[in-house]
Amino acid sequence: MGRAILTRTSSGYRAIKQAALPDPSPNPPQRSPMAPPQLSGLTPCLLCSIGIVTLGPLLFGYHLGELNAPQKVITCKTDEIPGYVALGLPQCLPMNAFEWGMIQAMFTVGGFFGAIFSGTLATSFGRLFAMKWAAFFLASGPIAEALAGKMWLLALGRALSGVGAGAATVVCPLYISEVSPQNQRGFFGAFTQVQINFGIVVAQLLGYFFSTSGKWRWILASGSYIAGLMFFGLTITPETPKWLAANNRPRMARGVLQRLRGKNADIREEMEAWDMSGEAEEESLLGPPQGPRPQKHANMSIIDVIRIPKYRRAVIAVTGTMMAQQLCGINSVVMYSVAILGKIMPKQAGLITVIVSAANVLITLLASPLPDRIGRKTCLLISISGMGSASAMLFAGLGQDIAWLTVVAITLFVASFGVGLGPVPFILTSELVGAEAVGAVSSWALASSWLSTFLVSMFFPILNNVLGNKVWWIFAGVACFWAAFVGVFVPESKGKASAEEVWRRVRHA
Repeated sequence: MGRAILTRTSSGYRAIKQAALPDPSPNPPQRSPMAPPQLSGLTPCLLCSIGIVTLGPLLFGYHLGELNAPQKVITCKTDEIPGYVALGLPQCLPMNAFEWGMIQAMFTVGGFFGAIFSGTLATSFGRLFAMKWAAFFLASGPIAEALAGKMWLLALGRALSGVGAGAATVVCPLYISEVSPQNQRGFFGAFTQVQINFGIVVAQLLGYFFSTSGKWRWILASGSYIAGLMFFGLTITPETPKWLAANNRPRMARGVLQRLRGKNADIREEMEAWDMSGEAEEESLLGPPQGPRPQKHANMSIIDVIRIPKYRRAVIAVTGTMMAQQLCGINSVVMYSVAILGKIMPKQAGLITVIVSAANVLITLLASPLPDRIGRKTCLLISISGMGSASAMLFAGLGQDIAWLTVVAITLFVASFGVGLGPVPFILTSELVGAEAVGAVSSWALASSWLSTFLVSMFFPILNNVLGNKVWWIFAGVACFWAAFVGVFVPESKGKASAEEVWRRVRHA
């Protein structure tokens, strides 16, 4: 097998010849798609950085699920006589179904604005800068929620938490993609969804134990502790070398990349892929440049990526998959599973919700190698098909009061989501566009995702009351539509080194 030899030139690193080297394994054994990836070059710096940054998605999942279990307690729907608890705060906040839907939806309103503006912030000032602001909102929102004596303050806290969560879901996948080795991006990219699911489990677990009139505020306050840990962790986390290189800091980028890959790792090919020129590195070694120097690639704004045809197809593909992620109905289960199951098994609904959420984390973790094994597009199609089938099963189970079928359907629903629609849209965002446009495209994609989340969280309880179990036929039909969309508009990015290669292959297909 031929291998490129890289040499240092005045214009950077480039391949100068092909060396014919014998392939020691001409017929390598086929590995199972579900087998763990062959992870090499893992360093404490890489693992610690990803662990800290993914606390943002964990809090996103936490806030999605925090109001599920304590709904009746918060809205004064229990048999207890309303009174007051510590600090003179009311024991509960009387709300009807519409007002409760608005409280749920305020999280998505904040998330919409956080997603829209964080991409530009991350592109202009760095991924870490944007994540620190996200951590600030994620810490302040839960405090307002926990101290809410009126419905408007609870809504404000949800909105502030949403701003932070929206920013985190934009910037965290970018960070992971830019610090992960190319052949492991799918695996590490799935950690965004794993942490979202884990956050949901933590919220459901706390809800199971603390959904009482005197303790439900602790559920809402707990997010601030995690956000504080995230903020201080970010102070020791490095900026991504790809962003540093794109912003004319090649010396710093090289140092960070060496820390991430290991002291003795060969990073020349990765630097070459980023087009880090020799002149730029030499200039940074000699001292600061005289006068401002333009970036290699002008950063694209959210208007530019719509206006310029080069990026339009990527915006359609990424935005579509993000909308599919929400409109196929995952948050109807995450936010309202206790209410759904409570109709046919009121005593076990809370515990079953915790078990299903925990199983979802395990399934997502086990399925994390799949995008790198069978491809991103295949995972999406399997996922959407499974969710559509589960929706049909929920129609039958709830319509006939078949408890076991309903539980199986909900489990299949969340498991199918974890295989593809959960992790893959976050991976695609940074693979279908270049570094100069990824922030803007991410903002469009996540804003569309948050708008879709708002529609589901706001209108699902209304449609569920009007249509009953027939609402699940709507989700089954939506799944059919998005399966067709993925088949037509979403390219396969597995194994492609750059966005240019992805779309070049599409044009030649």
